Amino acid sequence: MDMTGTLNQQPIVTRTERGLIISGTRITIYDVMDYVAAKYPPQFIQGLLHLTETQINEALKYIQTNRVEVESEYQLVLKEAEELKSYYAEQNRELTAKISKMPPPSGREAAWQKLRQQKAEIQAKSNILA
Repeated sequence: MDMTGTLNQQPIVTRTERGLIISGTRITIYDVMDYVAAKYPPQFIQGLLHLTETQINEALKYIQTNRVEVESEYQLVLKEAEELKSYYAEQNRELTAKISKMPPPSGREAAWQKLRQQKAEIQAKSNILA
C-alpha cells in the first residue's frame, strides 16, 4: 500500500494492528474521519487532535487519495464501535439501573436535583431533534 508523505523518512500514515494511524501518534485515520464526516475545517481538526500542519495535511491527502478504501474501513470501525456500545450497555444495564435509583450523598441533594433537571432537559432536546 502506498503511504503518502514522509516525516523523518517515515510515512505519515502507517498501518498497525489498530488500523491506519498517523505516525508518531495514537491517532487513527478513523479519528480524523469522524471530523471530516462532520465537515470540520482542517485547522480545527489539527487543533483538536494536536497534530502538526504536515500531519493533518498528509492525513487528509491520504484520505482523499484512498477514499474508497478508507471509507470502507471507517464504516467497519463505526459498526464495531456501535456493537461494543450495545454490548456494554446490555452488560451494565442492571448496574446502571441500580445506581440511578440510589439516593444522593448526604448534603448533596440540591446538586443532584440540578443534575437531574439538566439531564432531563438534554434528553428532551435530543428527543425533539430526533
